[in-house]
Amino acid sequence: MITISETASDKIKEMLAAEESSNLFLRIGVKSGGCSGFSYGMGFDDNQKEDDKVMDIHGLKVVVDAESSKYLYGVEIDFQDAGMGGGFTIHNPNAVATCGCGSSFRTKEEDAVLAQPCED
Repeated sequence: MITISETASDKIKEMLAAEESSNLFLRIGVKSGGCSGFSYGMGFDDNQKEDDKVMDIHGLKVVVDAESSKYLYGVEIDFQDAGMGGGFTIHNPNAVATCGCGSSFRTKEEDAVLAQPCED
């Protein structure tokens, strides 16, 4: 479902090791907002829900909520170490439009809704 490069996985594990809790895992999700329609969320969590999808990627526990999973199928996460311009990058094959910074996106389904004429 989601691909995380070894470089990104190593960086996430490094960040997890710096945390004080050993029960944390990586949660990836999507929420409404951002300049293109949806924005990505990625952070550490220790609260797993019953309908979460759980993956083991390079020995890293990754959790995605059920609603977000339909927007994240096929997503590739990488980490680029480029000084001040470095960080995590997300390539989403489901996105038909993204913002300039790459932190928000719109899918084909949302594009079709936005193309509908307004009803008075």
